[in-house]
Amino acid sequence: MINHYSRRIAIAALTVFTLTGTVGAQQLSVEHAQGTTTVDANPEVVFSYDYASIDTLATLGVEVHGAPPLAGAAPDWLPSDLINVGSLFEPDYETINAEQPDLVIIGGRSAETYPEMSRLAPTVDVTFGSDFYSSLQANTRLLAEIFDKEAEAEFALSDIQARIDSLSEQVQSGGDGLLLMVSGGSLSLLSPNNARAGRGALLYQVLGLPPTIDDIESATHGEPVSFEFLLRYDPDWLFVIDRDAAVGTEAAQPAAAVLDNELMRQTSAWQNDRIVYLDAFNWYIITGAGLSSANAMLDEIEAAYSR
Repeated sequence: MINHYSRRIAIAALTVFTLTGTVGAQQLSVEHAQGTTTVDANPEVVFSYDYASIDTLATLGVEVHGAPPLAGAAPDWLPSDLINVGSLFEPDYETINAEQPDLVIIGGRSAETYPEMSRLAPTVDVTFGSDFYSSLQANTRLLAEIFDKEAEAEFALSDIQARIDSLSEQVQSGGDGLLLMVSGGSLSLLSPNNARAGRGALLYQVLGLPPTIDDIESATHGEPVSFEFLLRYDPDWLFVIDRDAAVGTEAAQPAAAVLDNELMRQTSAWQNDRIVYLDAFNWYIITGAGLSSANAMLDEIEAAYSR
């Protein structure tokens, strides 16, 4: 499926930007989160344990051949015929060794596999840092350098920056809010100060959503709260991630059903139609964002503030 964003890239005529990296006859020496790796230019067989990178490469027109399978719904840009290379936490090293990929991409949950993975194939770590947009830029440019897609990457990033500039004033002046995760019928708030860049950083850090409260525990799955807590602090906006939908929990109650109760109906967010159910894959499974998912996340926020 070619999305609106990919079509815009395809017709762009831009000057190619020169990026850092030592270029050999057929190889590049690229810096990443865990050091420097020498890779073939335009590697043919690519495995990725980082979904954001698969997203970015698909948007840039590059095919990925192997990735961990998903338990929940897959996005349109994820190929259906990928080689199963194990899980994010437990790679199938035998498959890696047998297939001999030209490049392996890791990041986030799979970052700890770098020592073993780098012995089997050229490996780069694209783990997001604490600055969401800087990490998106750096990872996009790293991948673009490897696959000779610099012009397309710069166009894509400039488009995202323009969207952020346009939307951030609206978010910052539109009232306070909280990012809520629903899992197994329980509630938890994700911290505005959480360094996990994919869970709240776009809202709080990049767009500047004023948090209703900011002393929330920076835990991986947030700080547990109750419906009474939400009514007491009464955020103007409530952005919701359904974790069960993200991980494919069977027979789980949808987040919208969990929140449909008498206490929630008394909140300002409910009464003003400001409870926003976010795409679970983009906001939970991906650690950070790729080019397409970043745009999809911005689409959701734009739609919320336009209604």
